[in-house]
Amino acid sequence: MSDLKPAEIVQELDKYIIGQKKAKRSVAIALRNRWRRQQVEPELRDEIAPKNIILIGPTGVGKTEIARRLARLTDSPFYKVEASKFTEVGYVGRDVESMVRDLLELTVNRLKVEENEAVRDRAGQMAEDRILDLLLPKSQPVKPNQNHDAKETHFELVSDRGPDTSSSTREKLRQMLRNGKLDNRYVDLDVTEKNIPVVEIFSNVGMEEMGINFKDMLGNMLPKNTKRRKIKVPEAMNILTQEETQSLVDMEKVVKNAIEKVEQSGIIFLDEIDKIAGKDGGHGPDISREGVQRDLLPIVEGSTITTKYGPVKSDHILFIASGAFHTCKPSDLIPELQGRFPIRVELNSLGADEFVRILTEPKNALLLQYIALLRTDGVDVVFEDDAVQEISKVAEDVNNQTENIGARRLHTLMECLLEDILFLAPDLEHKKVVIDGKYVREKFKNIKDNRDLSRFIL
Repeated sequence: MSDLKPAEIVQELDKYIIGQKKAKRSVAIALRNRWRRQQVEPELRDEIAPKNIILIGPTGVGKTEIARRLARLTDSPFYKVEASKFTEVGYVGRDVESMVRDLLELTVNRLKVEENEAVRDRAGQMAEDRILDLLLPKSQPVKPNQNHDAKETHFELVSDRGPDTSSSTREKLRQMLRNGKLDNRYVDLDVTEKNIPVVEIFSNVGMEEMGINFKDMLGNMLPKNTKRRKIKVPEAMNILTQEETQSLVDMEKVVKNAIEKVEQSGIIFLDEIDKIAGKDGGHGPDISREGVQRDLLPIVEGSTITTKYGPVKSDHILFIASGAFHTCKPSDLIPELQGRFPIRVELNSLGADEFVRILTEPKNALLLQYIALLRTDGVDVVFEDDAVQEISKVAEDVNNQTENIGARRLHTLMECLLEDILFLAPDLEHKKVVIDGKYVREKFKNIKDNRDLSRFIL
């Protein structure tokens, strides 16, 4: 885990998220505490539990983005899931343990890709040798009565004239292969075909988990069909490189490292946790709200989850929950669950000043994205300062008059503002477009004045 200081973590988050200093400080402290825990004596290390966080604020203020950037910053296993997806055990739907299984699955796949990249050069060399064996098979010792054929087949077959002739021919062929001079040649290659029937099994463990296990079991039991195909050298190189890569990667080591990373530095982002808050007494799926909380409690508190890769402990996984809490409050959660989220941070609503900064300051600022998109058509778009101010003011007004969706309002406004330019960009004669405040006001005038129209468009 990275040993970034809390101030450095906040500084990195500032590159992508505007404002919300309090939330950034809280997640930075939580992350630093995980590094501090790794430095503590082993006897005390297991006793230190992570301090889970609840982020409270309306949609579009940066709750999810803070958690996602935090995970990327520290290269931690990260998984985002909506709490409303889960149902109480006994109802049809996903059980809460599936989020830990999904987190582990993502981590295993990511580490496997990293291992593949690490052995790619070696696998490429091994695949190259196999291709050369196909192009230049070793011959049997030449018999006396076959001497007259030796000269004709010298390029295709290696004779018994000595290792120098064989190695020089092989190296010449290797150089031709690397230079692409053999790309149009065909080789006969045995390709493995996997035809595994798709079987879905409904179980308390989870359909996705049982399905994968059953698929793996069938894959080991069914015979592997091999088919000899005549394919070009580049395609054969790709197939053989993949085969050699799979043989070089130690999956037991990958799984072991993945489980360790998930247990020690995993982050699960529970979005929309306010949707499972509130008392029972509703109709339909509402009756399982408190049941989901009670199922969630042992996972957050720390328990062992069975996965296809082995048991995983959730004791030290950091849980970051978020919700708007418009119709309820965090105290509506069951007391046991409240106790497992000791840190509560309220995020501020965004206004015109924050919208101006969001449009211009972050590394992935929205204006920079549209400028880069239109540059692909040769169109150079320039946004004047008064245009940015006007867009931000309109975003604030529309959020106040209709639903407040935070910074996501800027996406709807920018699409509406640039619709004509995006459509006509390939055919524009003047490749430089300047957008000023007057252009913005004219574009939004009719929509903004018509309350019903703005409700549907913006």
